[in-house]
Amino acid sequence: MDAVRVALLRDVLAGTEWPAAARGFARALRSSVVPQDGGLLLVGTEVYEPWHMAAHLVDESTWSGLPQLRPTLVRHRVEPDDPVHLAVGLGRIEAAGRGETLLVVAPERPDGGLLERVHDARRSGATVLTLDGGDPEVRGLAHEALTVSADDEVDLDTVQHLVSAAAGENPAPATRGRRTFRDRLSRLADQLTAPPPTRW
Repeated sequence: MDAVRVALLRDVLAGTEWPAAARGFARALRSSVVPQDGGLLLVGTEVYEPWHMAAHLVDESTWSGLPQLRPTLVRHRVEPDDPVHLAVGLGRIEAAGRGETLLVVAPERPDGGLLERVHDARRSGATVLTLDGGDPEVRGLAHEALTVSADDEVDLDTVQHLVSAAAGENPAPATRGRRTFRDRLSRLADQLTAPPPTRW
């Protein structure tokens, strides 16, 4: 989805919680992968494979210049003739650990095997984020979760568009608060090295 469509989608959803909720979740996603220089694993359920989320994150990674946002799509079924980028099975989650982020997209409750693997990855130090349909066990595994239930005015696909677009955006400048010593020193250096004002 291009930037114009995302902007229109945000306009339509203005006044609801979703634009801000998606930005908050995207901020958590970005802050978990960027400082660690990547290691983003993306997995769905046996029934729902998050192809669109993977594609949008690849696009946002390219446009924002943040290769850390490019996910590895982890699949429940891998065929011998699948290309390399589509041949990553659930064993990859078992190997996940500190410095890696696992994003689980689960509109419905995943099978127990996936939940066990995600739990083990979390215990090994991986950061777990979930875009889910409200299953309490899925949410219980997450460091950060965004839930889209059947009663909400949006669906999970729409929220995935909002999250992936927000993940690639440059963060808004911080509001002016108390400046650190380094901020003050930098400002003083700028003032001392600036050319004198021109007098006419």
